[in-house]
Amino acid sequence: MIRSELQNGVWTLRLGELLLLEHSPQRPFATALRREKRYAANRGTVKETVTESQQTPLTEITPEGETVILSGGERSLRLRLTERPDGVAIAMTGEPGWAYEFCLPAEPDEAVFGGGEQYRQVNLRGETVVNLVSEHIKAATVIQKAVLPRQLYREKPHAQIGSYAPMPVFVTDRGRMIRFDTDSDGISVLGDCFRFTFDACPRALYLSGADSYEALCRSLARDIPNRQYLPDWCLEGMILGVQGGTQTVLDKAFAMLESGAKISAVWCQDWCGENRTPMGKQVWWNWEVSESLYPGLKEAIARLRVRGVRFLAYINPYLVKDSRLYNECKDKGWLITRQDGSVYHIKSTTFDAGMLDLTNPETVRYVKDVLIRRNMLELGISGWMADFGEYLPVDCVLHEGDPAQLHNLWPVLWARLNREAIQEAGAEDLMFFMRSGYPGVQSYAPILWNGDQHTDWTRDYGMPCVMPASFNLGFSGVSLVHSDIGGFFSFTKIHRDPELFIRWMEMACFSPLMRSHESLRPWANAQFDSPEVLPCTVKLTAVHAALKPYLRRCLEQAREGLPALRPDFWYAMDYAASRDPYSYFFGDELYVCPVIQPGQKYRRVFLPEGSWVHLWTGRRLEGGREYRVGCSLGKIPVFYRQGSAFADVFKAAGRICVIEN
Repeated sequence: MIRSELQNGVWTLRLGELLLLEHSPQRPFATALRREKRYAANRGTVKETVTESQQTPLTEITPEGETVILSGGERSLRLRLTERPDGVAIAMTGEPGWAYEFCLPAEPDEAVFGGGEQYRQVNLRGETVVNLVSEHIKAATVIQKAVLPRQLYREKPHAQIGSYAPMPVFVTDRGRMIRFDTDSDGISVLGDCFRFTFDACPRALYLSGADSYEALCRSLARDIPNRQYLPDWCLEGMILGVQGGTQTVLDKAFAMLESGAKISAVWCQDWCGENRTPMGKQVWWNWEVSESLYPGLKEAIARLRVRGVRFLAYINPYLVKDSRLYNECKDKGWLITRQDGSVYHIKSTTFDAGMLDLTNPETVRYVKDVLIRRNMLELGISGWMADFGEYLPVDCVLHEGDPAQLHNLWPVLWARLNREAIQEAGAEDLMFFMRSGYPGVQSYAPILWNGDQHTDWTRDYGMPCVMPASFNLGFSGVSLVHSDIGGFFSFTKIHRDPELFIRWMEMACFSPLMRSHESLRPWANAQFDSPEVLPCTVKLTAVHAALKPYLRRCLEQAREGLPALRPDFWYAMDYAASRDPYSYFFGDELYVCPVIQPGQKYRRVFLPEGSWVHLWTGRRLEGGREYRVGCSLGKIPVFYRQGSAFADVFKAAGRICVIEN
């Protein structure tokens, strides 16, 4: 039951004893701002310069039935309150051309999570979170890693790391959820109080409370339906990231099957051609099969299907400059333009591309019918990486709409297009995966991936950042996430050895989807079939396939809004109970402790409350205590709940992974 009280100009909203909102003349809930913002974009990374010319605190409050009017000077904001079972919805009507800042109360030791995909840490208290879809990788960081000795590189703090999928959704360990319904650019300063600033007035603010994170996530899924899924064939083992042409793909896939590995698919991002650049091996962005690199692809895909292996491809909403499809779309006016009518080229590493205008119905129809259905699905392709979505320039010209207001929504439009293409094809066993997002992407994208990690151990951009990123997405409503096994970005000294690939594969084994990537420079990085890696690939792919009944359960829960990967304090609902920021619950029944440092043979593990069974040895352990657990290559510390309904599944999986190191 919501209690709204107004006394002496102080207005409070409470859900039971939980304080949701507090307004006073000394600390007003809302402030109107007049500001100008300039953007400078470079390869998807956006730098903002803000000039604030006027600030008007809305200190006066006037109730009018279910409406509350906040005002100050000549500015005002209308709030219409609607009580909900778990809180309140506050519809907002502000003034055009004005930005708004909102202040919500925060307890001194209250931890806060979410904000979409935030990589560096799960507790965002004391941080500033930018609500602007942007490239994650920074050129300056890459240069530092390339130039400095490894021991001199300083891992970057949260404030310097962008996000492919920010979201104005936050959860606290006091059982609060704060969600703004807005497409606008903004920032959240999570300090003594929680301050949220947006360039335009949000449509609404949702404040809710519950006694478990599960209840909060279910509530969010009722507001923004979660339609994430994986076809059953995705659970049959690992998706191999392979490149190099038809014969290379067939040879590698069949060799892995002969070795005993469980392979569900091959993912060939270069199906449309290779684009060699100074950065490495990239894709030729022209979405039709490369007959020179992949001759007889349709027949090859059929051969793979006979052996139970699907074929996955790659697409993004760009076309490389002067390619055949680029020229076709340019002539038809289907690419975004500059103010002078010329094509607005997007720079990716060292080459230019035109961006397909997703606000043009003709463009959308063309992408669905020609690029996806004819050029991919008629070949027998079963899925694809739907890459990018975060580069829309705010100063471009679109067929319809304001690019500044559509920038954050662009990945959702891209996800919707891909999902509708699948639905219109009438094929229920297709899938795609995306890296960029905004609220609503979970209604369209079957699964997200964590974007372009560096092929190293660093906690800012390497393998360890996958866990906080996944946890924060889970708190924000995205329940299915995975990562490139081994990472993607490789340059000079940034490359992976067999140990890193195996440790990453261990982690991915206990996630919704196992999928590898050859990386930007395949020749410099260990792969799934490297001699030192292959025995672990065989065993771990078999473990993942053996977990199929349990994976199905995790997928069922994901549709209810429950994240597959959950931080160690999930059930305690108290961040103070966290003992390991990188260990996680995989669903309800498994507890996983990834190895995120090289050279480890043992790992300290603090087991959550309850009784647990070590997956590989069957040893029973009591929770609430710390243990020193062996972690030889291929045997990540994993535990299942004693008495689990899936105990037989876990026992069978545990018997597979007998690897001597």
